[in-house]
Amino acid sequence: MTPRTTDWWRHAAIYQVYPRSFADGNGDGIGDLAGVRSRLDYLQRLGIKAIWFSPWYLTPMADAGYDVTDFRRIDPRFGTLAEAEKLISEAHERGIRVIVDVVPNHVSHEHAWFTAALAADPGSPERDLFWFRDGRGENGELPPNEWQSIFGGSAWTRVPDGQWYLHLFAPEQPDLNWRNPLVRAEYEDILRFWFDRGVDGIRVDSAAMCSKDPELPDYDHTVFPDPHPYVDLDANHDIYRGWRAVADSYPEPRALIGEVWLADPARFAQYLRADELHSAFNFDFLGCSWDATALRTVIDQTLAAHAGVGAPSTWVLSNHDVTRHVTRYGRPDTSTVAGIRQYNPVVDEALGRRRARAAALLTLSLPGAVYIYQGEELGLMEVEDIPADRRDDPIYHRTGGEDPGRDGCRVPLPWSGTEAPYGFSPDGAVQPWLPQPAAWAGLTVEAQDHDPTSMLNLYRTALALRADHPALGDGPIEWLPATEGVLAYRRGTDFTCIVNLSGAPVDLPAEHAVLLSSEPLDGLRLPADTSVWLRSA
Repeated sequence: MTPRTTDWWRHAAIYQVYPRSFADGNGDGIGDLAGVRSRLDYLQRLGIKAIWFSPWYLTPMADAGYDVTDFRRIDPRFGTLAEAEKLISEAHERGIRVIVDVVPNHVSHEHAWFTAALAADPGSPERDLFWFRDGRGENGELPPNEWQSIFGGSAWTRVPDGQWYLHLFAPEQPDLNWRNPLVRAEYEDILRFWFDRGVDGIRVDSAAMCSKDPELPDYDHTVFPDPHPYVDLDANHDIYRGWRAVADSYPEPRALIGEVWLADPARFAQYLRADELHSAFNFDFLGCSWDATALRTVIDQTLAAHAGVGAPSTWVLSNHDVTRHVTRYGRPDTSTVAGIRQYNPVVDEALGRRRARAAALLTLSLPGAVYIYQGEELGLMEVEDIPADRRDDPIYHRTGGEDPGRDGCRVPLPWSGTEAPYGFSPDGAVQPWLPQPAAWAGLTVEAQDHDPTSMLNLYRTALALRADHPALGDGPIEWLPATEGVLAYRRGTDFTCIVNLSGAPVDLPAEHAVLLSSEPLDGLRLPADTSVWLRSA
């Protein structure tokens, strides 16, 4: 049974499941809840303590499930509500908590509220649940302002009666008006719906984007002064105070985890005050280059920002929106400064995988919680040669292919066998919804399971050590003196992590026992792009 530890979110190793691509239980080429249930023992053996599920709700799939029609129904592609409840129970039996995604910024264009709004007149209560406005120009033929969609193109779409509605993402994702009290009441009830079914936490999608400046001013990101008209408005904090009250009303308080993309650490930390969200994703770390100085700076800034509000730090290397880090670390530019996604750049895959192994030991030993994106424990790379006619992401299509989109990190997982679908579907004749590369034949769970040097067993061993060592997880960190290009820190009295990013081997301290290293050591020398965990001898 799940241990009754109320602050589990401060230190847990949390695994992100993208249901469409994790495991296919019914043989239709699409991942589902039956597939997840069949692999719970795998996750338990891996050593994770919670699962975060990307949306599994009823959806037309205009944006991979982030366009939700009904938050209280499971999409038939994935299963049923009864299956979800059984999955939650079965995960709890294995000591694994469950986090589900909630999307507050928008709903699907097929949501009952939006279909009612389209049928209603301008100025009606139905339309006030969204951002309907008259257009500019002599006949209202121009959008109400110049805001652009994150997915490309205008953030406004015109309806037959001449008005326009706002969608910061795809047209099939109309933005909600959080100034309307019905929206607030509905979402607080959605939280209760899932908490009552045993869900332990909520991941909040695009958490800083809910509120908009009601004047809807034009916005040029190069010249517009603060505050931003739709990112990080102060009104957001009142929303999450309401959510926190709901979460805290349960005998074991539920956790709220935000997707908060903000450059200002002080503004970021405001979402983590004691009466708001419990934690938020660390995108500065995710996007940091493979450089000791840069990483040390991000780690220090992260710890300082979180300490100011008493919140735990989080560490993440990949997720369902960004290029997988095995690929990113093998590029000439290892950061995401050039964009979250880059299109077919040069990649040294062996170097990227070596650095990814070292990064795993770094992240798993830093203070706080850690998030593992499905497949990173297998060392999967970004799939960058998906044919245009197989691509699904609206970003790819709305930008005319200029942005490759997110399909490359969402390709279904390889479980067994030597050719697609690699055990993803029970019927080998059924191909998955995105094509899997031939190079994955050696990266399946089956291929790595009994190889002590595999990425999978590196993660298993590291997670087991992390769970058993009292100094790991949440708690203090002490930086140790190190040569240029090397990170070294102590956790507790007898745990040391050293990461060599210098490009040349460095000496290890004497009188230490090796707990784990990301690559074989050369005696008392730590090779380049290698991490080691040490215990005082």
